[in-house]
Amino acid sequence: GEGMTDQHYSADLIVTAQDFAECGWKISLADGEREGYSSMWQAFSSVARKASEDSRPSHGKALWLLADACSMMLSPKSLNEPFKPFMVMEGRRTVIPDDLSESDIAFYAEIVDAIDDAWLKARVADLVWLKQRPRDVRFALAAIDAYRLIPLDAETWVRGGHECWERAISLARTLKAGAGTRLAEMETAILDAFNAAIKESGFLGLWLADLLDANGLGRTHSSVIAQKLRVLAIEFDGDGDLHRSREFFDAASRWFDRSGDEAKSAEMTVAVAEGWVKEANTRVSSDQPSHMVAASFYEKAIQIYRSIPRSFRAIHQGDERIAELHRHMNDAGEKSLDELGAVKTPGVDISELVENARKSVAGKSVQDALFSFANIYQGARVDQVRTAAEKILQQSIFRRLAGSTHLSRDGRVIAKQPAAGFDNAPASDDPALWAQMVHDYQILINIVVHGDIWPAHEVLLQEHRLREDDFIGLASQSPIVPRGRERLFGKALNAGFDRDFTVAMHLLAPQIEHMVRFHLKNAGVKTTNLDIDGIENENGLSTLIGLPETETVFGKDLSFEIKALFCDALGPNLRNELAHGLLDDDSFQSIHAIYAWWMGLRLVFNTFWNAARKAESDKGVEENNDN
Repeated sequence: GEGMTDQHYSADLIVTAQDFAECGWKISLADGEREGYSSMWQAFSSVARKASEDSRPSHGKALWLLADACSMMLSPKSLNEPFKPFMVMEGRRTVIPDDLSESDIAFYAEIVDAIDDAWLKARVADLVWLKQRPRDVRFALAAIDAYRLIPLDAETWVRGGHECWERAISLARTLKAGAGTRLAEMETAILDAFNAAIKESGFLGLWLADLLDANGLGRTHSSVIAQKLRVLAIEFDGDGDLHRSREFFDAASRWFDRSGDEAKSAEMTVAVAEGWVKEANTRVSSDQPSHMVAASFYEKAIQIYRSIPRSFRAIHQGDERIAELHRHMNDAGEKSLDELGAVKTPGVDISELVENARKSVAGKSVQDALFSFANIYQGARVDQVRTAAEKILQQSIFRRLAGSTHLSRDGRVIAKQPAAGFDNAPASDDPALWAQMVHDYQILINIVVHGDIWPAHEVLLQEHRLREDDFIGLASQSPIVPRGRERLFGKALNAGFDRDFTVAMHLLAPQIEHMVRFHLKNAGVKTTNLDIDGIENENGLSTLIGLPETETVFGKDLSFEIKALFCDALGPNLRNELAHGLLDDDSFQSIHAIYAWWMGLRLVFNTFWNAARKAESDKGVEENNDN
């Protein structure tokens, strides 16, 4: 097969169990620091290279086959392709199971019993089970039994232990009765590890509870699991570890719900909401307060209070608390406008931007890293874009925007040299002015993608393995995502996170259009037109974004960005080009597609825009949320 490197060994060379026994694989594993499969891949590759250089081709090939087996990435959610290439770059990729020949698989089958390393044995047996025909259930059982020897501790979990256990459960499920009592034994093992988890094991307790939850296990113990999660949540809260305590309260709420204790479940949900309030208060009172961030946290707390069924909400004075939090949120919202001051700077030094972008997401928990990433840039400010465009048209010397634009470290401020006062300013609906604004906006997002989004995204990819479920979870927490569209939004965001912008844009563009329509309808705007035959049609995004009410609902900045990015013929025009199949594969890897994906992430992640619609619409929302 085509690896990242070309074939390391001759396809005709047949290797045997004896070659395996003599190739020195054990020593190479003993030397290495165990960081899961990728470190085993590195270890085997380096001794394989050495064996080939020492003209020991059979040993070399045996070791390369072990390296190839360990190079794949386990993706237990997919029954069809559980092993994916570790890397894909410029049309080349590392090994996948289909690259392996029948004789390679026969070699694996021959050595399974002789391997005494759980990780290696599990992987080799699993590949044989996947690829050998006819199938032999012994290999599936050997894989399950090896996978479940991998310890359930926090350090191993993040190095691949999680996927190994997922895969073992999935194999046992596939085999049904053929797996004997293995599923029940694994359930017991996970429960034991969960019961032993302590505050010092960090997220481990939550991860194990989620593993049980995702696989429908632990159901008869739900009350005990809920109690334990609650105890840990309270301990984290006592330490001021707000992030963990919220996550644990949230999981406790789900497990209490499962055990049939709705009152306790509601109590846990209140604790989650109050965790967001504490976080907001912390942000406001820190050395570098961010009111914009605080406002979005208050908003989150309100959303969560609203999700509590009315009968339980009354017990916790929920409605009074919601009103109080609204006041805090609006207060923070007003203060956040002062954070967008203008700063004079000489041009953009993109290397500094890149460095700051990387730092802003490095070494943080997933939620915090995503939050920083979604807020690495605050979005274009239409007034600033317009002022700059007017200035350029008046001087009628084409000065690039980059000369006078600067993005602050945390992406909060787009600073510009203030516009000098000129007379005879262009009219605001002047087409030349709009053209200049769209042009400048594209230069701006070019800087943002290269300087902020891409470098920060690289760090995120290195530090966090996010899965589709994580993004669907994010979308389902977000008030901007219409009900029933969480999976589509989640899939779109996940595709972009994996840098598949082709899929991301196909999913995202129509969902953004639907979202705009949905929120306009909610605000009582007519979103349809009658055609010549008297048939009522839904208006497309280009028409909707031109409605005067759009600015009221979405704010002028976001309305401008959606219009300039998705709808305007002078700009990337993503919505129309995509709908009519005019974009080729390369267009989807463009700066505009990347920025649009990131903007989708920002919208879903930041719930702040809702504040504009304040309490007037609350009554309407209230009723809808109760069913």
